[in-house]
Amino acid sequence: MNFHVYDTTLRDGAQQEGINLSVADKLAIAPLLDELGVGFIEGGWPGAVPKDTDFFSRAARELNLKNAVLAAFGATRKVGTRASEDKQVLALLNSQAPVVTLVAKSDIRHVERALKTDGAENLAMIEDTVKFLTSEGRRVFIDAEHFFDGFRYDPEYSRSAVLTAFEAGAEVVCLCDTNGGMLPQWVTDIVGDIREATGGNGILGMHAHNDSGCAVANTLAAIDAGCEHFQGTVNGYGERTGNVDLVTTVANLELKYGRKVLAGNLNDATIISHAISELTNISPFARQPYVGASAFAHKAGLHASAIKVDADLYQHTDPTLVGNDMRMLVSDMAGRASIELKGKELGFDLEGKADVLTAITTRIKEAEAQGYTYEAADASFELVLMEEVMGERPEYFQVESWRAIVERVGRRGTEALAEATVKLVCGGERQITTAEGNGPVNALDQALRQALERVYPEIAKFELIDFKVRILDQEQGTDAITRVLIESTDGKSSWSTVGVGPNILEASWEALTDSAIYGLVHAGVKPV
Repeated sequence: MNFHVYDTTLRDGAQQEGINLSVADKLAIAPLLDELGVGFIEGGWPGAVPKDTDFFSRAARELNLKNAVLAAFGATRKVGTRASEDKQVLALLNSQAPVVTLVAKSDIRHVERALKTDGAENLAMIEDTVKFLTSEGRRVFIDAEHFFDGFRYDPEYSRSAVLTAFEAGAEVVCLCDTNGGMLPQWVTDIVGDIREATGGNGILGMHAHNDSGCAVANTLAAIDAGCEHFQGTVNGYGERTGNVDLVTTVANLELKYGRKVLAGNLNDATIISHAISELTNISPFARQPYVGASAFAHKAGLHASAIKVDADLYQHTDPTLVGNDMRMLVSDMAGRASIELKGKELGFDLEGKADVLTAITTRIKEAEAQGYTYEAADASFELVLMEEVMGERPEYFQVESWRAIVERVGRRGTEALAEATVKLVCGGERQITTAEGNGPVNALDQALRQALERVYPEIAKFELIDFKVRILDQEQGTDAITRVLIESTDGKSSWSTVGVGPNILEASWEALTDSAIYGLVHAGVKPV
């Protein structure tokens, strides 16, 4: 494929605050990038970062990439040395990566102030390092660091850095907006200038950061101006405000420009984006273009009425093309069309059932007036549908009572002990269980599980993975209404439930019991 999609999630993306990738993490992420179909995966800086050296060593033995080529990142030789004797340059060779990407200074101010040398020596460093690595059989890409800022300060010198790299044998010169401050028209003008200066020889690339909020726009502007290579990160990871989002960019290129730039399938984008979020331990961004949970979510009743006729009226593209899906959000803004579409999404055929739709719509609006929200609690909404459509929801147990106690021992006790007792009827028998936990909600969760597991062993597979609390009327202080959202999983899928009450424990109990009921329903368990 002539166009280069170059991923730098494992190197530049890993510089994001809060991300700390182990070698095992990198070895798990690389196959996902390969499955997406990127052309190049930058694995890190061998020789400078020990775990990156280890990554390349293990990658040679453990990775079987089908679409991507591994690239090792490094720098041009040091001032006053020879590339063939520079230990870090030699480490790039030892990595066995077929592609070496070298960061090179292209802003004369950085040459003089950071490298503490002159412009001529910097150009010699570029030339010597490129020639040495290409003579050793490596494909060499140059990352022209701070290129755009440097060009705006001294265009002649920045041009000379690009031309020197190409003349020395570099396959690609990637123009870097390292500080992320460029705007699309500036990028267009500067790339056009360089394209003319090179006479169209050599591949120009774009490496954009998002500090001005224009990373995707700047990358597309660069491609329009002649770049055939761009570097990005999955989910826009990167230092400060991040790098250009690789998935958003390739989706724009394939769906808007009609250019096939991935060797894999774009409809894998959502699942791969989310899988990498799990490995980086960074929660997926709901409003992320194309692959975010809210990217194709619709709330207003007016939208729902139109979507019922033609979904394309309110969507810029078909969400299934990126592996996402349209979602209907049920809220106090919902009309009967929203409820009907959401019911269809959950497997309930409500077409033509005007009385049921009216009852559900009224109930939802009344509940949301009391503080409930069903936008992020599909499981609770589905239980409402069961009750309204079928007249009742499955009854797996009857709650007799519950209580939670938090005790701190001693005046200066450093540890608070939480204990909960649950009394309920389950399977025709009265169950009384007491459990301790890390706080009263966790204790209630444990006690409820212990009571239900005796009759429904499937409960053992359920796990609470997220817990959110919102105080709804803050002016009431400690007497305020509380809303709790919890997310649970059975290891295969996850679901969210909502509870509202005068305190956190009552709200949590409602969300916990709804979660247990929903999980059992979807596990195919019949009430005993």
